[in-house]
Amino acid sequence: MPYLMGLDISTTGAKALIIDETGAVVAVANSPQPISQPQPLWSEQNPADWWDGISASIRGALAGSGLSGDDISAIGLTGQMHGLVLLDEKGAVLRPSILWNDQRTQAQCDEMTARIGARRLIELTGNPAVTGFTAPKLLWVRDNEPEVYARVKQVLLPKDYIRYKLTDAYATDLAGAAGTSLLNVAERAWSAEVLDALEIPAEWLPPVHEGTQVTSTISAAGAAATGLKSGTPVVGGGGDQAAGAVGMGCVSPDKIGVTVGTSGVVFAPLSRYTFEAEGRLHAFCHALPDTWHFMGVMLSAAGSLQWYKDTFAPELAFDALLAEAAESPAGSDGLFFLPYLTGERTPHPDPLARGAFIGITSRHTRGHMTRAVLEGVAFGLKDSFTLVNQAGLPDEFEVRISGGGAKSPVWQQIIADVLNAPLVNINTTEGGAFGAAILASVAAGFYDDAASACEAMIQTGDAVAVSADAEVYAERYSVYQSLYPALKETFARL
Repeated sequence: MPYLMGLDISTTGAKALIIDETGAVVAVANSPQPISQPQPLWSEQNPADWWDGISASIRGALAGSGLSGDDISAIGLTGQMHGLVLLDEKGAVLRPSILWNDQRTQAQCDEMTARIGARRLIELTGNPAVTGFTAPKLLWVRDNEPEVYARVKQVLLPKDYIRYKLTDAYATDLAGAAGTSLLNVAERAWSAEVLDALEIPAEWLPPVHEGTQVTSTISAAGAAATGLKSGTPVVGGGGDQAAGAVGMGCVSPDKIGVTVGTSGVVFAPLSRYTFEAEGRLHAFCHALPDTWHFMGVMLSAAGSLQWYKDTFAPELAFDALLAEAAESPAGSDGLFFLPYLTGERTPHPDPLARGAFIGITSRHTRGHMTRAVLEGVAFGLKDSFTLVNQAGLPDEFEVRISGGGAKSPVWQQIIADVLNAPLVNINTTEGGAFGAAILASVAAGFYDDAASACEAMIQTGDAVAVSADAEVYAERYSVYQSLYPALKETFARL
């Protein structure tokens, strides 16, 4: 039986996943990754750690499955988006990678907007200038580390550095490239207009490929380091959210993805390029040919619940904490939680936004507060869902849910009621690595396209139906929407 491998370079781990052609997971290995925050607002990682981690994970997955590199037909790549990796003329790393959650580049974002124009930048790249994206990071290095900038010969994303180490080739996928602010997203090609305006040499950027295209093959050095077979094809893959959507089967406009991980994501595939006029939704290329997507991102979804538990109930198991929330009424007796613990992105691109409990009274219990956290995250997801709906959802669609938060029945019910849409569970929890392996299955010729691969490999479970509590949440959502505008100036003062 042929096997496929998906590799995922996330912020927290380097994962290798092996599946067979039916989608059954054969083996998974993950190597935790360190992260550095050397100054306020900074977030960095050492690319050498990614390579050490993914090499160990590949060998671990092969050993755990009892397979050898000869058994792997093709490899898909995914990983954290937006990170900046700079190489010199010999392919050596020039400085630690600046990550997606780094917030140091507001001045460079302002410069990009001034040079290109706010409206034109959104038209070309599908997004306003965002501190986490790649282009402003490159400008920051230009402004603050000119000796490094002078030696730059290649700009890569994190997963594409791993591609380079595996194959000795420079390449990227269109879904990842769309998150750099350097791609003409409609034309699916690097934007000469943006590059000229920012004075960034086009030769620094790698060739772009569709997610299902073969970009290169495993080199002799890559094989020696990992146990893979030299010559094994490596496909374009996709950024973590696009690959994760493939792993959920969200490859057509009638399937919307909701992910409740550390961050929260609403992912809506598009059959043509369009953008949200104010840039409140991200518009990117999908990992599939001739497909794009809208994406709304809240920065602290399950991360809000993790913070809450660690701070207020470290002695309790999650199940016990959530059981208390289930006993509390919908709407938490007027208690609200704003989930802006690390700032926010959609629909409020504000790094100064802060979390808050609002409406606390002496009658509120820990169960109320826990439920308010769950409801606040659900309302944050609805902010993105509402924008996608306003941009034009199809008449009939299915909402698929994944992520660690999706394992909680009470949280699933709250999200279904807040969105006023049934939620469909899927049979896999492996996310982006699974999606990357599905993309590899198309390149290997096992399936004609990603849609047929997803249909064969992904099974859905029973839907979580909308309950009568949806009426309560419809009323409370209007209150939730009023809270950020009321507190925005206070957050800035704080």
